[in-house]
Amino acid sequence: MRHGRKVNHLGRTDSHRKAMLANMASSLIKHKRISTTLAKAKALRMYVEPLITKSKTDTTHSRRIVFGYLQDKETVTELFRDIAAKVANRPGGYTRIIKLNNRLGDNAEMALIELVDYNEVYGKEADSAEKKTTRRGRSKAKKSDAPAAKEEAVKVEEAVEEAPAAEEAKEDKGE
Repeated sequence: MRHGRKVNHLGRTDSHRKAMLANMASSLIKHKRISTTLAKAKALRMYVEPLITKSKTDTTHSRRIVFGYLQDKETVTELFRDIAAKVANRPGGYTRIIKLNNRLGDNAEMALIELVDYNEVYGKEADSAEKKTTRRGRSKAKKSDAPAAKEEAVKVEEAVEEAPAAEEAKEDKGE
């Protein structure tokens, strides 16, 4: 029975679980998104979000605490330099878990965990929706025909302007 256990042990020993979560957190910070099982993604969220919160205050003490968890100098540097600047005004909820299809081999529930501020999937859909709603006009095929039509219209106008001028010249000579 679980009775009050708040940590999902993931069927591993304590040292193995801590090492696995540290490696997964480093991968998440480096690559901004990783694919894993749903249970590991939920455990990783509980592991990495306090570290991101700690990175908002860039002090030697907080860097040492985060390094104690991650054990990777480059990851800690990237966390404090890039990610902390991007999430500075966010009060929490730095990660997003998106459920994927089950894994083929063992039918395990898979998930994609990503940093919210580094998403490309949702940002592109929002941009394309804005472009679709603000687009007013012809299609590209008609636009390519439009300059030719404008040139023809200009030639016709010039011919029309030249014709009255020629008629006026004839009238002046006839008087």
